[in-house]
Parts: sequence; C-alpha cells; structure tokens
Amino acid sequence: MQKLLGRLVALVEWWAVGLMAAMVVIVCWAVFTRYVLNASLVWYDEFASYLLVWLTFFGAVVADFQRRHINFDLLVNKLKPTARRVVDVVGEFAVLGFQFVLLYYGWILTEKMGDETAISLPWISIAWVTAVLPITGALMLLLSLARLVALLSGRTMTQGGHGTWSGSSSE
Repeated sequence: MQKLLGRLVALVEWWAVGLMAAMVVIVCWAVFTRYVLNASLVWYDEFASYLLVWLTFFGAVVADFQRRHINFDLLVNKLKPTARRVVDVVGEFAVLGFQFVLLYYGWILTEKMGDETAISLPWISIAWVTAVLPITGALMLLLSLARLVALLSGRTMTQGGHGTWSGSSSE
C-alpha cells in the first residue's frame, strides 16, 4: 500500500511541477507583453491565481505524504512510545476530520459554482477551479487513513519523499 501511495504522490508532485511551470510561463509572457509589446493581457492575473491555488493544494498533498507540514514533534518526541502513539492517533483523527471537511464542503462548493465562469476567461468554469478542494481532500484523506491504519496496527509507515527535514533554514 505504501508503494502505491508513493507512486500516486509522485504523480501529484509532477502535476504540481507542471502547474508551477505553467504559472511561470504565463507570468513571464504577461511581463513580456506588457513591457516589450506594450499590450497588457487582461486574463493572466486571474489564470495565474487559479494555478497558484491548484499548486498550493497539490503541494499540500505532497507535503502531507512527506510529513513536512508544521507539527509539534519536539514535544511528541519526548513522550514514551505508547503515549507518542496515542498522541499520533489522536492527531491523525483530527487531521482526518479536517480532510473530510475539505472533501465534503469542497464538493458542495464545486457543485454550487458549476454555473459560474471566470471573469476574464468566460470559458473557464469556476467549478474547475474549486474542484481542487475535493480532489486534494480525498487524496489527503487517503494518506491519513493509511497512516491511521498503520498506527493502529502498530506498524510504522515509512516517511514518503526525500528524507527528513527539520525546518531549519540552514539545511
């Protein structure tokens, strides 16, 4: 299961890289057209904002898999293994609750925004923009469920990604 989740998150990571590249190209093109061609694009700002939203949420999935979200491991690591496991399970249930809310209300928002279109890009449905909420909510829910099953069964899930990171700017 861990291997399958790792492959899924690797695809998400590549998708995020593609979103970032698209955002860079669009913003650079907009700067070029404004300052070199003297013709501003009316749509780039809105479209780049939507790409940034998608990039942020898909990046959150990758960060969740790699266990790089903000946490209080300094306190948790001082606990005995049994207490640490209890705290980890309670924390994972709290995270699971948030991800369920993201999935459920993201779905409702996406349904309600189905008829709306972007202001400067009338061919883009806002439902496509808000669809990132239930999609990433479901992905993170899947990751949390796998972590919770591992915690409850006493197994340790290997950390996904590229190793640990302490959050220090000197790394």
